[in-house]
Amino acid sequence: MRMKDKVGLVTAAASGMGRSGALRFAREGAAVGVADIDAAGVAAVVEEIKAAGGRAIPLVGDLRDDGFARDIVAEAAGAFGALDFVWNHVGHPGPAAVEGIDMAVFDLAVDLNLRTVLVTTEAAIPHLRARGGGAMLFTASVSGLQGSAWSPVYSAMKFGVVGFVRSLARRLAPERIRVNAICPGNTDTPMLRVFVARPDQAATRGNDVEALVKGIGAANPMKRSAHPDEIANAALFLLSDEASFVNGAALPVDGGMTA
Repeated sequence: MRMKDKVGLVTAAASGMGRSGALRFAREGAAVGVADIDAAGVAAVVEEIKAAGGRAIPLVGDLRDDGFARDIVAEAAGAFGALDFVWNHVGHPGPAAVEGIDMAVFDLAVDLNLRTVLVTTEAAIPHLRARGGGAMLFTASVSGLQGSAWSPVYSAMKFGVVGFVRSLARRLAPERIRVNAICPGNTDTPMLRVFVARPDQAATRGNDVEALVKGIGAANPMKRSAHPDEIANAALFLLSDEASFVNGAALPVDGGMTA
């Protein structure tokens, strides 16, 4: 088992890639803190992990609350006696348009893409130090590797995530704490549908959500979107000891979009 006896925390774990990651890590032997604002989704993931013989605890709340973003780290470590890894997966599409931007939506996107991951990371570092090392993973995006005409605000934030990851990787490497980013391309999740349904882009892209999702998949070099499990598999590698010399990477899992 690739994560036997390890303890981890996954944010935005009630659905999509985060859910797939929490389930995958548990199957590989990890105890997992499952964090999300969606109480029903969290309960379902925890129940599935336990039904398969794994260990998990539910952590339900709003990560925009700095106290909650810190407390989930302490709760996961306290429940299982240590902390070995964190996947900061939480994020938000933000507005599509720059003209006439809704600053409330912008602020929400900043909080979920940047602020929450900083706060959770700050809380996690002492626990990883106490363990003698560990791994942190951040969800960036292909839009953090190349500009996105579709989502310039989101792209700016994900470039920020990649920069933060690379800086932390250099800062924490002497303490045997590895820090990497995963950069998914189009992935068939509920969040992809949030992206395509943003009202400030309907005029140029249309409002048939499933048709847009299908078209995005067809435009990929592999002629499809990723499945969340495919992102989880890459996350598993980056957080496991198999990636013991991978540090400061921003790994595209995108079917060749950025090739």
